[in-house]
Amino acid sequence: MKLTCKSLFITQSHYNQWMNQKLYAVCEGIPEQQRKQNMGAFFHSIHGTLNHLLLGDRLWMSRFTGVEFSVASLDQELYSDFGELRQARIETDEIIDEWVNSLKQTDLERIISVTAMVTQRTHRFRLAEALLHFFHHQTHHRGQLTTLLSQLEVDFGVTDMMWMPGVEVMPQ
Repeated sequence: MKLTCKSLFITQSHYNQWMNQKLYAVCEGIPEQQRKQNMGAFFHSIHGTLNHLLLGDRLWMSRFTGVEFSVASLDQELYSDFGELRQARIETDEIIDEWVNSLKQTDLERIISVTAMVTQRTHRFRLAEALLHFFHHQTHHRGQLTTLLSQLEVDFGVTDMMWMPGVEVMPQ
């Protein structure tokens, strides 16, 4: 397969979905009180970090697609119930994957305007760079999540994209 920006973003989308499925499966086995315990992370807890990841993804997708998504803050709890949070994550990952697959290479050159929640300043980015940030943001916070899981001595398995099914090129 010829590597293009689009194909790399498709791989990133698949990785996002794969990792979210793995981590939610692991987190399901952690008692709710422990999932919601403040462990000193940016968004306090495992649940708070999972919630922020979903919120961030929905916020960025609204910026990419023009479909409104309003939140009051970056740590706003979207779902207090883990099952509802997990179902929303699954649905959002499917939306992300479908949208990334629908992009044309030329779409990645489009300029988008983004109003930052923290500063309320408007910034302009090429979609390609904004999408790259989108996937890096997910990885950044999943790294925090795996740290929290490590502190609880929970085995979350391999996280390297290279070991995601379908990445390795098999001999002919």
